Amino acid sequence: MRHPSLVTWIILVPVILNNYFKVDALECYVCENQEDNTEKCVKTIATCEYNQDVCLTEIRWGSTPYWSQGAKKQYYVSKRCSNKSECAITRQQNMPLCTHIWYLDWKCSDCCRGDRCNYYIISGESARKPAILIVLGSAITIFLKTLII
Repeated sequence: MRHPSLVTWIILVPVILNNYFKVDALECYVCENQEDNTEKCVKTIATCEYNQDVCLTEIRWGSTPYWSQGAKKQYYVSKRCSNKSECAITRQQNMPLCTHIWYLDWKCSDCCRGDRCNYYIISGESARKPAILIVLGSAITIFLKTLII
């Protein structure tokens, strides 16, 4: 019985390892500075590198990248593969900028785990709605009390 040569092992080991890591690799939607979450942002999928374990999504609201007087503001969506530490740093940097105020430029980011988990854009709006309702309810109550008195 003949044993595999050293050359065979040198060729086979990288191929086997490469296939092993691709089987377990994360898949994320990827796009850069798209105007919305359609077309490229929901149709382009990348297989992440072995050290990338999360999908990172950034959404930005602002003027066009090139300055022009009276330019309209619009959304810019970017998605990519990332790792937990890069995600934490990005989220921490963007947190003060994540205001959702229509007349200001803002930027938010979010990460998720799991294949193609970044299909939808999570912008934190659902967490804001209860707070807005409480403030609105309080304002109406105060207004009605001033009318009655």
